[in-house]
Amino acid sequence: MDLGLTDRVYVLTGASRGLGYATAECLVADGARVVLSARDADAVDAAVTRLGGPARAVGVAGDLADPELPLRLVDTARDRFGRLDGALVSVGGPPRGTAAGVSDAQWRESFETVFLGTVRAVRTVAAALPAGGAVGLVLSTSARHPITGLGISNGLRPGLAGVAKDVADEYGPRGVRVVGLLPGRIMTDRNAQLLAAGGDAARARAEAEAGIPLRRLGEPAEFGRVAAFVLSPAAGYLTGVTIPVDGGATRAL
Repeated sequence: MDLGLTDRVYVLTGASRGLGYATAECLVADGARVVLSARDADAVDAAVTRLGGPARAVGVAGDLADPELPLRLVDTARDRFGRLDGALVSVGGPPRGTAAGVSDAQWRESFETVFLGTVRAVRTVAAALPAGGAVGLVLSTSARHPITGLGISNGLRPGLAGVAKDVADEYGPRGVRVVGLLPGRIMTDRNAQLLAAGGDAARARAEAEAGIPLRRLGEPAEFGRVAAFVLSPAAGYLTGVTIPVDGGATRAL
């Protein structure tokens, strides 16, 4: 199936590695061009090189907590590639700990980046998109059910799912789509750290896999293909929903 991605341009945050980078790979492989952002400038540069260099990818180092970053990304896409068709907004996971156990400082820092930074990026990009544009939010299955030991994520991700629905309602009449993506246990660096946190990564992985109907952890490329489809014109009647990419682990209908 032709996804219609040729020469389309997408902004991706948190995309020097992990799910954001996997999505960028899928977009570029289908003919799109991308503007990547992450905090580590060297990692961004390396990701751009792996994606084929300036003909296909451009990097912008920055943190979503910076209020000016979203507009910089929009402007970069237009200046370098002449258009903007959508975005994947992803941010690193907040600190581990229970909702009652983490500090006020950790809550505030996570809110500024994970929540407000995402909201700011979504509204900036959505306002800049033409009809047919799309925004994907990388959330977590914690938007549907709490995950033990990830209290901040359990608090913030459901709110972002509500934001995605609200923005989808607001921009739908303009032909702009907004979709939330809920990755489950996918083998990113973040999940590797979470599995190792208890001291026995192999046992933790086996226990996690036992709770997944497909009986395995996902690969980043499996998420990337779903995200690329969601952002593409092929998904043109898909908006205002949250889609688990979790091997069937989410039990809600």
